[in-house]
Amino acid sequence: MRTATLGPAQRAEALARMAERELDVLVVGAGVVGAGTALDAATRGLATGLVEARDWASGTSSRSSKLIHGGLRYLEMLDFALVREALKERGLLLERLAPHLVKPVPFLYPLQHKGWERLYAGSGVALYDAMSVSSGHGRGLPVHRHLTRKRALRVAPCLRKDALVGALQYYDAQMDDARYVATLVRTAAAYGTLAANRARVTGFLREGERVVGAKVQDVEAGGEYLIRAKQIVNATGVWTDDTQALIGERGQFHVRASKGIHLVVPKDRIHSATGLILRTEKSVLFVIPWGRHWIVGTTDTDWDLDKAHPAASSADIDYLLEHVNSVLAVPLTREDVQGVYAGLRPLLAGESDATSKLSREHTVAHPAPGLVVVAGGKYTTYRVMAKDAVDEAVHGLDQRVADCVTEDVPLVGAEGYKALWNARARIAARTGLHVARVEHLLNRYGSLTEELLDMVAADPSLGQPLAGAEDYLRAEVVYAASHEGARHLDDVLTRRTRISIETFDRGTRCARECAELMAPVLGWDAGQVDREVEHYEKRVQAERESQRQPDDQTADAARLGAPDIVPL
Repeated sequence: MRTATLGPAQRAEALARMAERELDVLVVGAGVVGAGTALDAATRGLATGLVEARDWASGTSSRSSKLIHGGLRYLEMLDFALVREALKERGLLLERLAPHLVKPVPFLYPLQHKGWERLYAGSGVALYDAMSVSSGHGRGLPVHRHLTRKRALRVAPCLRKDALVGALQYYDAQMDDARYVATLVRTAAAYGTLAANRARVTGFLREGERVVGAKVQDVEAGGEYLIRAKQIVNATGVWTDDTQALIGERGQFHVRASKGIHLVVPKDRIHSATGLILRTEKSVLFVIPWGRHWIVGTTDTDWDLDKAHPAASSADIDYLLEHVNSVLAVPLTREDVQGVYAGLRPLLAGESDATSKLSREHTVAHPAPGLVVVAGGKYTTYRVMAKDAVDEAVHGLDQRVADCVTEDVPLVGAEGYKALWNARARIAARTGLHVARVEHLLNRYGSLTEELLDMVAADPSLGQPLAGAEDYLRAEVVYAASHEGARHLDDVLTRRTRISIETFDRGTRCARECAELMAPVLGWDAGQVDREVEHYEKRVQAERESQRQPDDQTADAARLGAPDIVPL
């Protein structure tokens, strides 16, 4: 079983080694595209580095709808190539690359008009299924089915009887987006990538017109590293234009940010055995099963304020509640909302003013010798974007480089996962953990679960659940810091786990316990533990305040009331 540890010692070593020699490829930005690019480059035999200014997936890639999907609505736009590509990737992820992280999820599409709508929507879903099967990787999901109103209400009793005349049910897939990226980074590291988070690019090194490296600031320990590379890949998503500005080159395209917000509500607030997909005047609205919760989203509005901490306003929340309540028999209220998160889509700027009309396709460019830029796209097709970015970088290397192989490279934790899943009852009996706990671990770590179980065997207290966030074990917090690159309390509560959106207190009750578990791994003293807890509480307070504001400007100002953590 291939694995890699991303602890404090490995981070320090990675930065030092990146500065010692010239890399073939340095990737800037560790969202899903950057992490995928690093894996692609490393598995072609290239000396690869990966740097991220904040945490893995701290931007767009931790704030999505958590779906791996073909994009059913793009069929209506006649974008068949994008849908076909995404459906192939969905099948690969489900069947081969990450079966421990990517899972099937059913959706119900309520029909509101008799006759023509069933024919129209049914044809679209049938084509969706056919394209999935024809990709060669779609046989793992059930095909769609037509339901009468009576059968639809049996599957989703939450729906108002007058909100539908019948329904279609089809399948897509979902994952925990931030956990997926952390696993992708670990996979890249397992194949030789030198990876460091909290390492910010502050400038580029030039020799004439050519970009030959980057100045990287260690945000944690201080100090600057000069990292030389034959090719640099800018994979910074909504920060693409800012990164381009560091070399003083005008980009060949621009990236606009579109804000999407999501609400998280407890499972018992919506009585349904399936997810829902609803039409809105602008786009579609999803109600997505999420463990013991539902995720309701999303919005699609232009955003030109702070990119690091996009804020959800009261108007955003009201928009989602109004639209989902239009079909629910028992409406949701503000009190039902357990968590809220906002993210920014990186869209290639086009002619249209409406962000929902901008391109979800990606593009790759070589704006200066030694520098490749990849932008746009959607989460599901990250592997294709990464391949295209590395293909472009290879043109600038004076050496023969192998073709992309990531279609056949499972993520760490995938190998042996199905055998362990089949043995979950025996694992539970051996470890003393409830079988539901073992299933939880297997669906988050796959075969790497054995590493956590070894920690619990060495210290049985780590097998206990967190007080105030009982879905997670104490071992998961320690593991996040020792193996997954978590550097701060924020990283654990918002990305390595989802405690920040899955509890009504948004993680404040378990914050101190988590910080104290992280302290020995990261070398924190009591003062740093206090600072981490205080910072997290201020962050939650600022987010709650922003969600009471009427518009983007006031919400942004309120959210910026909690500055980023700075280690002392």
